Amino acid sequence: MPASVGRGLDRLAAVRRVTRGIDRRTVVRTGIVAAVAYAAWLAIGAFGRPYNFFDMKIYHGAVVWWASGHELYEFVAPDTTLGFTYPPFAGLAMLPMAHLPVTAAGLVNALVSIAALAVVLAALLRPIVDRLGWPLWYTVGIATPLAVAIEPVRETLGYGQVNLLLFALIMADMIALRWRSRRGTHYAENDGPLLRFVYGGAWAGVGIGLATAVKLTPALFIFYLMITRQWRVAATAIGTTIAVTIGSFGVVGAESRAYFGRVLWQTERVGAADMTPNQSLAGLLARLYDSIETPGLLWLAFSVLVLALGLSRAANAHAEGDELTAFTLVGLTANVISPISWTHHLVWVIPAIIVLADAAVRRREASRGLASRALTGPHGEPPGVSTLRPPIWYPTLTGLRHGVAAIVLYLLFLISPIWPYEHQLPEVSHYDDGLFGALMENSLVLALIVLVAALPWRPGAEPAFFTDRMARHAILYGRR
Repeated sequence: MPASVGRGLDRLAAVRRVTRGIDRRTVVRTGIVAAVAYAAWLAIGAFGRPYNFFDMKIYHGAVVWWASGHELYEFVAPDTTLGFTYPPFAGLAMLPMAHLPVTAAGLVNALVSIAALAVVLAALLRPIVDRLGWPLWYTVGIATPLAVAIEPVRETLGYGQVNLLLFALIMADMIALRWRSRRGTHYAENDGPLLRFVYGGAWAGVGIGLATAVKLTPALFIFYLMITRQWRVAATAIGTTIAVTIGSFGVVGAESRAYFGRVLWQTERVGAADMTPNQSLAGLLARLYDSIETPGLLWLAFSVLVLALGLSRAANAHAEGDELTAFTLVGLTANVISPISWTHHLVWVIPAIIVLADAAVRRREASRGLASRALTGPHGEPPGVSTLRPPIWYPTLTGLRHGVAAIVLYLLFLISPIWPYEHQLPEVSHYDDGLFGALMENSLVLALIVLVAALPWRPGAEPAFFTDRMARHAILYGRR
């Protein structure tokens, strides 16, 4: 008996030696991350739809067809009328997956997309968690499964789409602008040319250029760069797009001529405007008119209005030093005015949620200082001297509307209430479930329009330039 007790104590000592260096908080946080990931998995099962890499099967079939010697844009997926709709450069980028089974290609795309999303979230959340003192790995570990669970991301992964990869390319340029804005304070004399090139943000614009070469809607970011007079970045983006497109003509001239001469203008290849998953302004108007087609002049008029509103607010956000909000507004505007914006295109709600949540935290932090001054007075006098000071409960309510907006926006795109009210003309009218059903069927695009009109920006949070005013903001928020 004593011998067995001794062996048990020896084993216990060995376990203690192994676990001695493990922080208890790290174990708890790891458990929380695992619980959130599991909850996200359950949410996808509850609110998502059956996914079988439907779009990936079209892309995979098209590149296999192309690799076997046929013309790329003549491919039509079996049992459908759908074919390849991306520019030839996208076909060249997807060509290697012709050597993989379609399921393997879909899984690879999903893993790479989730990894890209996690990297983007780490970059977007880094300034926030540094200011708040939170561990980055823990925050990203929670944020990534939460993001994967919402409609745009789960649809992108389930259908085998490329939206997260394009989103990462565009956000890479925003990160380059962030680094460029801080180069005056981050350069060291012994930094080599490579570090100066990378952290100096000289490559800003390449991501937008590549995204535009794959899908035309990111071209709106080039227009934004021009109206905010970021000429070098705009020129880099335009040069990248032109170089890639001309290079595609040189490599696959027949497909390039077919795409730009014929396929680009065949809008019917992507589906009817009134389809429920088309959560754009064009889809909204078509469903409101209970028509398969969008009323053209009305759509054009409202699109110009939304375009002017979105770009002007993005320019103001840029001028106030919040490039993340500026980019988000441009992405949301592109979603709204595009003739077709399927739900898997709406990935720009992710940074919108981050901006709203951070705006709520910033406003509450700022109000704490005001509340403390209300207790003691700005010069130490007793409270009650001035009736203009905020009440002591002010921090509790300050930022509440932004925090509630972030939560409501997340829940809306998590639940995605459009699908129980999905209708398809001419079989079923879009008013078959009454006005409430019509509201739910258009709920996502209505949320996008509200965001374009009302998404707040955070002065000095993400400047694309470095001035004395931005330096004062950096000192104020402890980011230098």
